[in-house]
Amino acid sequence: MNKLTLPLAKNIKKYRTKLDFSQDKLSKLAGVTLYTITKIVSGATLNPRVETVKRIADALGCTLDNLVPIKKS
Repeated sequence: MNKLTLPLAKNIKKYRTKLDFSQDKLSKLAGVTLYTITKIVSGATLNPRVETVKRIADALGCTLDNLVPIKKS
C-alpha cells in the first residue's frame, strides 16, 4: 500500500458504513465495477484514477478532499 491508499481505503469504508452501503451498492452508484472498488479498498490498486475516486466521492456524498486528505506542510 502506498501513503494514499490507506487513508483512501479507510475513508471509503467510513463513509460507506455511515451510509450503510455495501461495496456492491457503492460500485453501482459510482458507476465503477465492484472489482475496482475491491481493489482500491484492499490496496491492490496503488494509484487509482482521480476520475474514479471522484465518482466514488460523489456516490458517497463527499468531496475528494474527504476521501484523500492532503497534509499541508
